[in-house]
Amino acid sequence: MTSLAAEIPAVDGYPLGAHVWYPEELPAKGIVLIHPATAVPERLYFAFAKYIAERGLIAVTYSYRGIDGSRPPSLRGFQARMRDWADLDVEGVTRWACTHYPSLPLYAVGHSFGGHAIGLCESSNLLRSAVQVASHAGAMRVVKNRRERTRVTLLMHWLAPPLARLVGYMPGSHLGIGEDLPKDVLLEWSGWTRLPNYFFDDPTLDADARFARVRTPILSLGVDDDLWATPMGLDILVSRFRHANVTRREISASLSDTGSIGHMGYFRQRSGAFAWPETIDWLLSTGAVNAGERRTGAGVSADDGMTARDPLIPNPSD
Repeated sequence: MTSLAAEIPAVDGYPLGAHVWYPEELPAKGIVLIHPATAVPERLYFAFAKYIAERGLIAVTYSYRGIDGSRPPSLRGFQARMRDWADLDVEGVTRWACTHYPSLPLYAVGHSFGGHAIGLCESSNLLRSAVQVASHAGAMRVVKNRRERTRVTLLMHWLAPPLARLVGYMPGSHLGIGEDLPKDVLLEWSGWTRLPNYFFDDPTLDADARFARVRTPILSLGVDDDLWATPMGLDILVSRFRHANVTRREISASLSDTGSIGHMGYFRQRSGAFAWPETIDWLLSTGAVNAGERRTGAGVSADDGMTARDPLIPNPSD
């Protein structure tokens, strides 16, 4: 297995720090984009990317603008909203993959916001199939655990917004709640959590119409001990995929050696043995069926008009 550090341009040209993970034997069976969650470092997804490469696929891990390897020298005054992660970063990574690997089937796994982006992005119809992990409508009302709802409400509504305005960014790393965030990412996110149906109630985003245009088959994975991505939150989100075939599955935390998985644990190494094989099996089998349907005239092919390649990145057919 080989991994290469890469720099992937977003739609507006902003450089995103990334890694490309290659299987031992080429050509690869396909390419899997791993869209991260909010305020999560890229390294969380490395073990999962290695497993994907072991299955004979190329994996791509990266960070959104303002986060980890895509962070500028200073976040003070850095202009970025949460919607930019979908519209510019996820769109850019997806287009990059299509351009550089035009002959390979394209898949995606989105964690939390990364799954939201699969619904928001027009380029999602270039995917053969996609998986959402712990992707929910993040309104406070879906958090059923009262202690957790109180804690997160205090943070997202009362502490974080004034702190971000004061400091110029959200110093999450100093508070022990993940990576630092650009100010406007935090403020937009905070505003969405106040709405009954999360960003679906933001008329400037038009999220409902965006989700409705997606036709790629989707697997929505929840975990029964996730205090944030509750069944109610998952239901709200997947109900907006009006033209996509959505499969819902719940993972039992009892399968883990520690008895817990939560919102982040799916991508940790300890979850690999019982969670990852079924996910990749679903991606490949569903993607194969979808490819057959596309050949009969339905959908959009991932290699339509995409022929260029980056000479710095190995061609999987070499």
